[in-house]
Amino acid sequence: MRAPRLVRIRKEAGTRVCEMSKTITSVAGVLASLLAASCATGQASDTYAAPMISAQPAGAAAATPARDPTVAKIAAMKYDVPFTKYVLKNGLTLIVHEDTKTPTVTVHIVYHVGSKNEPKGRSGFAHLFEHLMFNGSQHFNDDFFKATQQIGATNQNGTTNTDRTNYFQTVPKGALDSILWLESDRMGYLLGAVDQARLDEQRSVVQNEKRQRENQPYGKVYDRQVEATYPDGHPYDHTVIGSMEDLNAAKMSDVQDWFKTWYGPSNAILVVAGDIKPEDAKAQVEKFFGEIPPGPPVSQPKAWVPALAENQREIMYDRVAQPRIYMTWNVPELGNADGEQLDHVAAALGGDRNARLTKRLVFDEQVATSVFVGNPQSEISGQFSITVTAKPDADLKKIEVAIHEELNRLIASGPTQAEIDKNIVSTVSGVISGLESTSSKAAQLAQWEMITGDPNGWKASLERLEAGTPATVQAAARKWLTRGSYTLTVLPFGDPAAFSPAVDRSKMPAPGAVADADFPAYQTATLSNGVKVMLVERHDVPQVSVSMLLDTGYPADQATIKEGLASVTANMMDEGTTTRTAL
Repeated sequence: MRAPRLVRIRKEAGTRVCEMSKTITSVAGVLASLLAASCATGQASDTYAAPMISAQPAGAAAATPARDPTVAKIAAMKYDVPFTKYVLKNGLTLIVHEDTKTPTVTVHIVYHVGSKNEPKGRSGFAHLFEHLMFNGSQHFNDDFFKATQQIGATNQNGTTNTDRTNYFQTVPKGALDSILWLESDRMGYLLGAVDQARLDEQRSVVQNEKRQRENQPYGKVYDRQVEATYPDGHPYDHTVIGSMEDLNAAKMSDVQDWFKTWYGPSNAILVVAGDIKPEDAKAQVEKFFGEIPPGPPVSQPKAWVPALAENQREIMYDRVAQPRIYMTWNVPELGNADGEQLDHVAAALGGDRNARLTKRLVFDEQVATSVFVGNPQSEISGQFSITVTAKPDADLKKIEVAIHEELNRLIASGPTQAEIDKNIVSTVSGVISGLESTSSKAAQLAQWEMITGDPNGWKASLERLEAGTPATVQAAARKWLTRGSYTLTVLPFGDPAAFSPAVDRSKMPAPGAVADADFPAYQTATLSNGVKVMLVERHDVPQVSVSMLLDTGYPADQATIKEGLASVTANMMDEGTTTRTAL
């Protein structure tokens, strides 16, 4: 596939946005994003001047009407994920959740390391290392999936994102010792099985993943968004899958250093969720993991939400059927109190077919086929995004006007209470559905423990969401969505058709007759010293050109047996004389 072509457009003072497949909230988004990163099975894990949005209040938020009674019922509901938390002597954090619905156990382990921890020149290494974790360890030097299939594992995989790398599977209750043995062996003894051949093999696999992704429609968009929205040196300034050059540069010494630095028990969270008592799980985990040294202390970057000082715009050409507009703003990190308020903004604009942007662009004006609005948040920064896929013949300037009009209207007046209540009901419904699965509960407990140090962090996030009002949502929108933004417009390549009358290619055409040259008239004279002069008059430009030709050169060298003399003499002609300075 032909590589997309990027065209830079002028920058403007103002705001920014990005692409997501659906509206994402802080709590439901954690569940949805746990597997939306680069993984060992090939799912690698991510015109027009915008109207200015005033950062000053443009109008009072709408008065709060009576709440939807469904919201009150939800607030009174009791839903919980009870757990017991331990910290082993070697620093391993163990979280146990007992769920006896089925005789199975989910084992979910998170290492607090992702692409944001990669040093310069080693982008993509966290994901590459994740692949190596499935190639065997010192005491089981074989394909990890081969062993897990034999013990009846389901829902098994590993994923990498900007902040963490996780490995998970659900096994029959009787196979818990087996999976703990396997997981502890690769935590403590991976390097005994990694060699150059396996590194080269997985490097090739990852690079093929990268090619496959980039060769899909809009496949280079994410790379461009990351580069444009995060400054050089920011931990999120590169994609999880990395660059080909950096992947090629990965060495065995990098593998060893990465494992020794980041894969110790003190940098890991192990969740055991299912049909098991907490004290039994603790005893079994201590049995298999207790002997592993803790690993060195590591530091993590702090929250850094870079502000774009001005609106940035670019155009990319790709082999796609429809134009697409991506807008992105940098917004706060997961756990920030404004995050849930921006979730309400995303839902009001693009949460369903009746959301403001979707209804206007897709159903009323019928200039777009889809609208996606998201507010995905990560450990040190988040991004609010709007993505509109336009119809092939749509006026993209008018679509951008509509996007900014709807966003400005929401910032000026806030969402309605009905819009907020609808999002609360939808989000809580999704969270409750996730509580049916030990896999989802284990992932949720691990994620919030890693980010906030509290496995119950998801409940606090829901409380912030449920407490949202038109005024709090409006304030968050004004604070974050009136800053600089990034707009990327993807346009289809043109489709030029080759056309020419029939050509006889059996032989080359013979050249035609040589036309007579029409040389200008000239005058000649001979100076008193014998120099012949030729004058050709041309009055096209006010310039006089002088050229001197001497009847000598390289053959004269042969006569004097001093090769190079003619060349040296010629080079000295503009160096000056006894009566004239150099040219």
